[in-house]
Amino acid sequence: MTFTPRTWVVGEVVSAATMNQEIRDQFNSMFAAWTSYTPTWTSTGTAPVLNNGTILGRYMKIGRTVICHINMTSGTTTTYGTGNYNWSLPFQAANAGASIVGAAHLLGTARWVGGIVISPNALNCSAFLPKLATTDGRVDFMTATQPETLAANAQVRLTFVYEAAS
Repeated sequence: MTFTPRTWVVGEVVSAATMNQEIRDQFNSMFAAWTSYTPTWTSTGTAPVLNNGTILGRYMKIGRTVICHINMTSGTTTTYGTGNYNWSLPFQAANAGASIVGAAHLLGTARWVGGIVISPNALNCSAFLPKLATTDGRVDFMTATQPETLAANAQVRLTFVYEAAS
């Protein structure tokens, strides 16, 4: 993972180990495999429980830029709770003064394409998908019944890029 480079001092004798850490390792981290993490799925109401479903997050962090993907598949014993859904980020978002928008995709009984929103300083993201009862393009928070009633094997895919707080 990239980190803040050191400040070099005039006349400093540079060793191979220092060069490797400061230059080679920085570049290698930008070309390495993504890092896995387990996002937390929450809601603003009764908590959903994944049970025998699966959730996997993967990210690449270069400096403070985070590229992230979350893939969740509900299981036969998943309970969906109530309220608006959220998924945890691998790092807190920066207070950039603007919300970040990414891509959301729900594969249920139908396919739904929408967006995700990450607010300044956020620790999680929210999916917004088309409203089930409208044809005018409006979107709303994803819930257990919005845009459709979720059932076993429903897949949620979220992909986004954002600035981390540190």
